Amino acid sequence: MNMPLQGLLTLNAGSSSIKFSVFVPETLEQLLVGELDAIGKQTVLKAKKSNEVPLRHDWPQGEAPQTHGLALAFLIDWIQEQLDGIQVVAVGHRVVHGGQQYDQPVLVNEEVLQRLVELEPLAPLHQPHNVAGIRAALSVFPDVPQIACFDTAFHCHQPFVKDCFALPRALYDEGVRRYGFHGLSYEYIAGRLAQDFPLHASGRVIIAHLGNGASMCGMVNGHSVTSTMGFSALDGLPMGTRCGQLDPGVLLYLLQDRGMTAQEISDLLYKESGLKGISGISNDMRTLQASDDPAAKDAIDYFIYRLKREIGALTAALEGLDCIVFTGGIGENSEMIRRRALRDLGWLGVELDERANADGATILSTPRSRVLCLRLPTNEEQMIVQHMQSLLDAQAALMTES
Repeated sequence: MNMPLQGLLTLNAGSSSIKFSVFVPETLEQLLVGELDAIGKQTVLKAKKSNEVPLRHDWPQGEAPQTHGLALAFLIDWIQEQLDGIQVVAVGHRVVHGGQQYDQPVLVNEEVLQRLVELEPLAPLHQPHNVAGIRAALSVFPDVPQIACFDTAFHCHQPFVKDCFALPRALYDEGVRRYGFHGLSYEYIAGRLAQDFPLHASGRVIIAHLGNGASMCGMVNGHSVTSTMGFSALDGLPMGTRCGQLDPGVLLYLLQDRGMTAQEISDLLYKESGLKGISGISNDMRTLQASDDPAAKDAIDYFIYRLKREIGALTAALEGLDCIVFTGGIGENSEMIRRRALRDLGWLGVELDERANADGATILSTPRSRVLCLRLPTNEEQMIVQHMQSLLDAQAALMTES
């Protein structure tokens, strides 16, 4: 009797989308990949099977799932239909925040799940959806391993001075410290660099993960040593709806003088700020680039200004720079953002190849540039499934030994 084909399912629940993939164990051949995007708005599901056949699901007006919970329930049922004859043997989840405890992927049990729930206030746009994804998968696949892979893990064990705030030490000991995020993306790019650009991978690298959520990471020899995001996913660069770096005095003013509640301030910082707040138009960089409204230009100008400022700060922290990598939705697709950022970095030894950048090439810099500039697509799902396979192999080895 033939055994059914097995699959490893990955779920990556973001603030407005859910990405997913199914891989064959051991070979990690991809059977299915897709994304359910614009949840709560004009939700659409796009996917592709290994035979390159594109799949799409559109809902009639007013019938699309309006919450992550409903979207997850629909998506898992839909995936099962597409995987007719394929047995899911493990589910891997991107989890944004692992706190102090989780510096590597873990098998999820009720204790782990409860700890992830406790971290929800530190990543309110993502962590609740990550937890919801785990619960949804547990209800459909109750007897298969659920594996949590953490965005914060890549940044663990940084030097104290790059990990702390100038607050009383007791708060640091309690966990008020810099965590950094987008770690799965950075880890994937670090692997690509080691494979394709080993000389630069061993040096001082800045990776700019630019999307609706945006951050930057400074690496030395493939290891994170500093990043723009800190205690929460609010810090650093301005994002689609998040403010980025902010004087804490603004929060005191909003609380004490404007009489805003904690929830109102949270909604302001997480949902109404960033590109959306500055422009008053949209959180989507594509929409802003297509607009002739001066406010859209203001939002783009501020984004680029902060991007260049953070490159300078990270270069100082790294004590030099050998390579810059652009990734994420904006980093991979916006020729204009890359051009305007890199064109002004001549003082760092950057020389942009305008044609290569316009063509979306991998190498964006000229041969004369002292800093190698790259455009590399990220793949968090690939990183998740690699961690899943490693953890499952380790579990199997332990069982064999016992």
